[in-house]
Amino acid sequence: MKILGIDEAGRGCVLGALFVGAFCFSDSDRLLLEASGATDSKKLSAKKRKKILEKLHEIGECRFFEITPQQIDDGNINRLEEEAFIDHILHFQPDMVYIDAPAHPKAIPAVLERITATLRPKMKKLPKFVVEPKADLKYRSVGAASIVAKVNRDIAIEELGDVGSGYPSDPKTRSWLKGFFDRNEELPDCVRKRWGTIQTLRQQSLL
Repeated sequence: MKILGIDEAGRGCVLGALFVGAFCFSDSDRLLLEASGATDSKKLSAKKRKKILEKLHEIGECRFFEITPQQIDDGNINRLEEEAFIDHILHFQPDMVYIDAPAHPKAIPAVLERITATLRPKMKKLPKFVVEPKADLKYRSVGAASIVAKVNRDIAIEELGDVGSGYPSDPKTRSWLKGFFDRNEELPDCVRKRWGTIQTLRQQSLL
């Protein structure tokens, strides 16, 4: 049986892309996955995440889908994320899919309905789905996917320079962004320009 785990990194960031990670493996390698230490990437140090990712490449297949700031600004982040889920599922053609819930538990049935409606005419047989909050802690495959997403997002953020974590609550990130308004410069493409943080910082620069 082919099992696919899916999770994201960077959904709430104001800088950089949203990374939707996927990890696919055979159920016969379940013990190897358990021994890898894969779990919610937020519970691991950056060094530990990279070490586990190396192991994951030997156990199954890692993949990530990148949703750019421009796509997020121009579209609906929920639908974009669902499209990434579908892309991963069509690529791997799994028998079982585990996803860290992208929405409030009450909204999960509607999310699944949209995903399966898109997949049904494109697959011979639909996979079984498990979509739950905190699935990255509960299921190794989702923990693995969260590591795939987080490590690749971290690499992308590091390439931007000394910008902090990219999250709105990070003082370094806010200071870096505010500098563009203070200098009356255009914001770079790595910024999600429709985020409320941007409007707040713009107003502060006008005071």
